[in-house]
Amino acid sequence: MEIAADAALLVIDVQKGFDDTAFWGPRNNPGAERNITALMDAWQATGRPVVLVQHASRPGSVLAPDHPGHAFKDAVAERADRAALLVTKTVNSAFYGTPDLADWLAAQGIRQLVVAGIQTNMCVETTARMGGNLGYDVLVPLDATHTFDLSGPAGLRLSADQLAAATAVNLQGGRFARVVTTGQLLSAAAAPVPA
Repeated sequence: MEIAADAALLVIDVQKGFDDTAFWGPRNNPGAERNITALMDAWQATGRPVVLVQHASRPGSVLAPDHPGHAFKDAVAERADRAALLVTKTVNSAFYGTPDLADWLAAQGIRQLVVAGIQTNMCVETTARMGGNLGYDVLVPLDATHTFDLSGPAGLRLSADQLAAATAVNLQGGRFARVVTTGQLLSAAAAPVPA
């Protein structure tokens, strides 16, 4: 696996509001935040751009701008001053935010994206799908994401692990993105970039 010298790491919605288990319910992958910050550190150490994405939800939500949960989790906040861009969004895709992510990527000449963060099957998957549709080479380290159990129609309920597995199948099986691991990305990011 090759990681371009200018590959952008998109860190999606790693916000304190997602720690509210009374609101969200059970989650998966307790190591997600550790893997996300390892990727941020590697990207910043190699001079690759990190883009932070922050969800601004409607009033009453734990992700609303006037709620403490809107803030980035501490480990991400500590690294935020080195981010190349901050995108604020109100929907699932980081491509529908402010400032315009696609415009910024085009101005930088970036064609490869690594998408990590919260929630696996919502904003991470939606951003990765849209990136794939727009022609970017998209990689998703599934172990640098997490999600929550979710109920659907007619009493159907899927666990967070089931939803993450479905995201992996949707993204790679649908050719939107390649599903990889944090370890693979860290190794590839440390390797010399071919001239």
